[in-house]
Amino acid sequence: MSEKKFKPRRSTPPGVDLDMLEHLLSFYLRAVNYGLSRDLDRRMDGLEVAQGTGKITALLLIDSHPGLRPSAIAAATLRDRPSISRIIAPLVDSGLVEKRIAPHERRASELFITPRGHKVAERVRRIAKDQSETFFSVLPEQDRDQLMRILRDLYLKMRVEQ
Repeated sequence: MSEKKFKPRRSTPPGVDLDMLEHLLSFYLRAVNYGLSRDLDRRMDGLEVAQGTGKITALLLIDSHPGLRPSAIAAATLRDRPSISRIIAPLVDSGLVEKRIAPHERRASELFITPRGHKVAERVRRIAKDQSETFFSVLPEQDRDQLMRILRDLYLKMRVEQ
């Protein structure tokens, strides 16, 4: 299911200058993230996890780690617990994930993938892998590897500081 190669737009419209944004890494990260998210939403159209990278991440983590607690998802995704609860609710409501009370800690809940959720997770993995390869194919492999290393380092630093 190979998609067309991602084609970036011109950097800015003629006559528009980015002001100080041109020199901010954060501006480019947000802009690329927006484009990446829009592209992923288009590819996930029709799936219960469309319109939300948080739902995709939670689904994949729950599929890989039966009994995972929402607090672990929050830690892994650098989000707070209330936002994770808002992400998990539609997964439970749509029957992709089951929430159970932890047997030894009644105040805690554990998350389990349903058979239908597992099928969706497998499809999501294929789509996300293809999307990542296609979207970033505009960069030479060495640049992609370097970008991955840099972003992973930033992510790990943020996890330690959390």
